[in-house]
Amino acid sequence: MHTQPLGKTENWISEHIIDSAIEKSGVFSTELGILFEGDCLKLLPFVRDEAIDTVFADPPFNLSKEYGLKVNDNRTDEDYILWCKEWLDQCIRVLKPGGAIFIYSLPRWNIILGNHLTEAGLTFRHWIAVNIKLSLPIPGRLYPSHYSLLYFTKGKPKTFRKIRTPIEVCRHCGKEIKDYGGHRGAMNPNGVNLTDVWNDITPVRHWKFKNRKRSANQLSTKLLERVVQMSTQECDVVLDPFGGSGTTYDVCERLERHWIGIELESCDVIIERLQTEDLRPHKSEDYVEG
Repeated sequence: MHTQPLGKTENWISEHIIDSAIEKSGVFSTELGILFEGDCLKLLPFVRDEAIDTVFADPPFNLSKEYGLKVNDNRTDEDYILWCKEWLDQCIRVLKPGGAIFIYSLPRWNIILGNHLTEAGLTFRHWIAVNIKLSLPIPGRLYPSHYSLLYFTKGKPKTFRKIRTPIEVCRHCGKEIKDYGGHRGAMNPNGVNLTDVWNDITPVRHWKFKNRKRSANQLSTKLLERVVQMSTQECDVVLDPFGGSGTTYDVCERLERHWIGIELESCDVIIERLQTEDLRPHKSEDYVEG
């Protein structure tokens, strides 16, 4: 039963979903996307081969967190890795030639998942370090301060849009931090090339960015905007099999990308997010070329 009435869906959905009956099981849709509530391992097989332009996945990290009654976040390491490889194989199958896949996870898991993607024949592009301190120091180890964002493509990328970020300035005095070897005058006025270390993604803590009904962590829209802008053009299709708070779908709506979403737990928080203007996107001063 639909928890919300389905909106108008364009012809694009039939080009990406194998069985029209599964479309009717969606709990919500817009003119750009459709949301399913259920197990991604049961729903991904209904997505056509090589139909998706970009996959973004932010799975549970197996840290024994409470996401709801349906999510098992306390598996053995072996079981967790096998589970990840199952959904990852489906994501590889549905990805178009030249399409991109991004996996947001802990470094310990992405080492293994990156190897799996390589063995499957995908092309490594980047290990992006997203510098966010959300945990406490661990005795006998370095202080963990970054999450890993893997970026692979199925062969040569069909879309790669260069992103420039503003020249960094001191937050106290407002002066530029670097002198760029005396060549500041030759710098591109739109900013510097985005690197594979992202120091400007802040934790989502303020309620103007975060749904009060979801206690679990939420991703910054700024991170997802970079992923979507970098790897897609307008009207391309983005798949996110772990909906969470709906950040990916929110960003796709704002950037006019089609999207297919899946969430195992209740989708009410996602639906509410897509129907309200109360939650603001994080400020982004990125300049996107092309």
